[in-house]
Amino acid sequence: MFVLGVDPGLSRCGYCVLEARPRGARAAALGVITTSPQTPLPQRLAELQRELRQLLVEFAPAAVAVERVLFQVNVRTAMSVGQASGIAMAEAAAAGCDVVQYSPNEVKQAVAGHGGADKVQVQQMVQTLLGLATRPEPPDAADAAALALTHLARLSFPTTRVSTRVSTGDATGDATGDATGAGAGAATGVAAGGTRAGGPERAVLPGGGRVKNSMGRAPAHPATGGRA
Repeated sequence: MFVLGVDPGLSRCGYCVLEARPRGARAAALGVITTSPQTPLPQRLAELQRELRQLLVEFAPAAVAVERVLFQVNVRTAMSVGQASGIAMAEAAAAGCDVVQYSPNEVKQAVAGHGGADKVQVQQMVQTLLGLATRPEPPDAADAAALALTHLARLSFPTTRVSTRVSTGDATGDATGDATGAGAGAATGVAAGGTRAGGPERAVLPGGGRVKNSMGRAPAHPATGGRA
């Protein structure tokens, strides 16, 4: 069974496809979808729609977990996030997927053990839970992975549980994600500084879109065997 996590955004939309397995969740796809601010809004929305639809067709996830849009100080940002969120939910519903929403605090509680976790702590826990060799970057991709992990926890998959100590500089928190937690977040690429997981091709494609290698597919990540 696959679960798609989406951290909605127009310039950067984090995504993560997790495969639920008895021995632990596996990242099958992880990264960000980008669109250029120089492109007219309708075309940017259409590009995001195409990329999300491609993910839904490729993996046929049973459920799609989208971050719930909460209060935003920047009205323009709030509008673009809301538009991206609407596209993600509409495409998921049209594909016959269960659609769920989680707030950022729910995601942090589920993945890091407390609702006040910062971005780095969430990234570290995603790395630990998925057995990644490096911390997933950018944070949008990590948040998306956290969303998918949160939904798996809600479905009571025992392999999504973890209890460990997360140390970030001077801040150390008890990170415990269990089957009762829930949350929303943003997906980050596996390779630090990249937009797709697991490969050297990290530059954003002209005009946006999911970054792929020269063969059109992202290579397997060494820790998970998952595609980027």
